[in-house]
Amino acid sequence: MISDDLAKQLHDKVTRGEPLSVEEQMQLEKWYALQDNAESMALNLTTAEKTLTNLQTQIDAALVQLMTVTKRIQEIAAENETLRRETITLRYQLAHLLGPQPA
Repeated sequence: MISDDLAKQLHDKVTRGEPLSVEEQMQLEKWYALQDNAESMALNLTTAEKTLTNLQTQIDAALVQLMTVTKRIQEIAAENETLRRETITLRYQLAHLLGPQPA
């Protein structure tokens, strides 16, 4: 494998229209392939990072919703308990108001 400096020099020669030997052309093609591969890997990592970030955002939003719903369920459960107690108290009061009922 050739160094980046040599590859850049060969690339510079090609872009200026200067001819390369067959060996130089092969070296440059290999270097291009390595550069393409490195770029593809970098893009895939970036895409994967974005996907993970999006998933984490969705998880965070779902957790906020879950906490909100859980809090509301707890509030409703407390309200239900208050209503149960009030119902028991009202039944007790009604039973005492009506007194014993003849059979």
